[in-house]
Formats: sequence, structure tokens, C-alpha cells
Amino acid sequence: MQKGKELPERVGEKYGEYTTPRPEGEVLWFHALSVGESLALIPLIEKALAAVPGLSVVLTTSTATSVAALDRAGLPDRAHHVLLPMDTAQAVRRFLDHWRPSVAVFAELDFWPRLMTDTHRRGIPMILVNSRMSERNVESRSRMAGMTRDILSLFDALLLQDDASVPRFRALGAPPERISVVGALKAAARPLPADEVELAELRAAIGTRPVWLAAATERSEHPSIVAAAQEIARNHGEALAILAPRHVADGPPLAEAIAATGLAVARRGAGDAIFPDTQVYVADTIGEMGLWYRLAPISFVGHSLPPAGVALGGKNPYEAAALGSVMLHGPGLGDFEESYAALQEAGASLLVESAGGLAAEVMRLFAPEVRAPYLAAAERVVEERRAVLDRTWQVIDAAR
Repeated sequence: MQKGKELPERVGEKYGEYTTPRPEGEVLWFHALSVGESLALIPLIEKALAAVPGLSVVLTTSTATSVAALDRAGLPDRAHHVLLPMDTAQAVRRFLDHWRPSVAVFAELDFWPRLMTDTHRRGIPMILVNSRMSERNVESRSRMAGMTRDILSLFDALLLQDDASVPRFRALGAPPERISVVGALKAAARPLPADEVELAELRAAIGTRPVWLAAATERSEHPSIVAAAQEIARNHGEALAILAPRHVADGPPLAEAIAATGLAVARRGAGDAIFPDTQVYVADTIGEMGLWYRLAPISFVGHSLPPAGVALGGKNPYEAAALGSVMLHGPGLGDFEESYAALQEAGASLLVESAGGLAAEVMRLFAPEVRAPYLAAAERVVEERRAVLDRTWQVIDAAR
């Protein structure tokens, strides 16, 4: 786990030591690389548990952040979350001996050579789900070409998000006959959770003011977003901008930069409240994005508006879509090209390429009648893509 984010009471899990006994009957094992991936797996886990009476699930993740996110989201009954064991012979053996899974399902492509090799040696079918490969990923994986090829050959099935990833996986040595394109699980993920008491208090503080959100933003985007907030404030003095940086450590310097422009700023990480004259609210906390998407009917999904010379890869657009917030995004979408392409083709999202363009679209979208067709289109795309759950579960079920 990341330095400074250890959970002392659960460190034993990293060594393959568990206080939770193995459930009777069959156990499926799911592993998620990130917080987003672990949340995207929950509907698939729910589908598996509903399909097979008596089945149990163990879900592994690696960070304290994912522990907190899953605690807030809540796992279904018969699903157990533990920390991934360290990639050592003893920890891996203890993990596999304890849980004895019938199938191992890995989300994305997180390389744990000992864990994966030993899982394969025990004859446990391995399935890669919700994975994609960008050109940048291919370049980095190519530096470890032999290990990458060996790891990919362990999987019985590789379920990819998009067609563009297929030749990239093949180039890295994945067996072509094991590759299928089924779509992105994040399109079918549960809506992000939110504390109802907090939500009600924030809504009361905001009242009827127009609200827009800049979500999961990178530091390199902040000058453009602050400039857009200034332009919107000049034209709509009652508007409230919620800025939720991707890294909470960016909260204090972002608030300072906003204050230097003359805008009235409050920071959630400092415990500040929203007052009638607050123009920008910096939401620098972890795990509360569900609040911000519910409060803001317009959302710029960050990690997508890079200044010259900076590469950004986009963020998951379906979180906003699932909570009825119209999506704006920049041109840097490398990690989510296929998802955004589908949304743009359907008229469900809007591309902005500058601070001025962002400000203009936000102000246009303050009118509910302007937002309506984008929301309807996003709802259609999300509904169409829920079939990814069925396709993914069919492959897992067949491997049991």
C-alpha cells in the first residue's frame, strides 16, 4: 500500500493471514487495481451472487483508499473484501490455501508475477476483465516483453473494453483466440454513493443557485478551470463552482490561486462552509464525488484539458452520466477514447478545448431545457452498455 496509508489492523492480510474464515461452498476471487475498478466490479459481483445460490466472493484490492471507498459503497452479503497479499511465495500460498477460489478474475492488467503464476499452477481459471491497452501502455509493457507475454499467456480469457486494444494485446503476445471485446464495466457501475445528511445540508446551503462542477482535475488544468470560473462569475454572479481536484493535496494551493483572483473561495478540506457569497468551493476530500455529481447538473470531467506539452488521459465519464449531470470534457481522452466516442456520437457529451470554451458551454447549460437532450442521450448510452455485465458473467460462469 502507499506510504502513509497502511491500515495497522489489516496488515496481516498482506501476509495471507485472515480473521475471516473461508465460507463453505464455492468462492470466486475478483481483484481490482484501483478504487474505480473495485467499484465497477460490484454490479458484476452482485450478478454472480444472484446467479449461483451458495456462492461467495472474495474481492482483493491494494490500498487504504479502496478500503474506504468499498466501506462507503457497501458490498453485498457473501462478498468479502481483503487486501491483496504481497507477491511473495509464502503470502501467496497462504492466500490461495485459505480462499481456494474456483476462478480468478482480474480487472484491468495489474502484474503480480508470483500470484498469477501460482494461481495458474493450481489449475484455477484466470480471466482478465474490463481491460484496455493504450499506445502508451504498449510502449511501457514492451520494455518487459518476455514477462508481459508470459503473464498474458496465463489467462484463459481476456475481455477487453474496445476494438483498438485488440491489436495491442496481440502485439504483446496475448493469444488471439482468447481475446474478446465486451465493453467497459464502468458503464454499468453503481452510481457513486453519497451521505444523505451531507447532501441535504449542502443543498440547503446552495439553495437555487446555478452550480457546475470540475471533477477529478489535474494541477496542469487548474489555471484554465480557474479562468473559466472567473468568466462565469462575471456573467452569473450567483453561480457556484465546485472544484474537486483529483489529488486532495492540490486543494490548498488551488484555493490560494482562486483567492488571488478575487473570487470568494471556501475549502471543504479545511471545514469551510458554503455561504451565499461563496463563488468557488474546493472539494478536496476523498470519496465524496457522489455528492458533487448530485449537486451539479453540469460537470466538466477532468484529466482531459491539457496545456501544450502535457499528456492527460481522461477519466471515467459514466459516473457523471449515472447521476444526471451533463458531461463536458477536454480533448485528452487517451485512456477512455472508446467510452467518450460512444457518448459523443450519441450527443451525450460536449468537447471543450479552452477556458473560454468551458465557460461558454457551462453558461449555456445553466438552462434546464438545454441540458435535457444531453441527459436523455447519456441515459440511452448507459442503458445500452449494461449488456457488458451479461457478457462478462457468461465467460466467468463458463470457466467455473
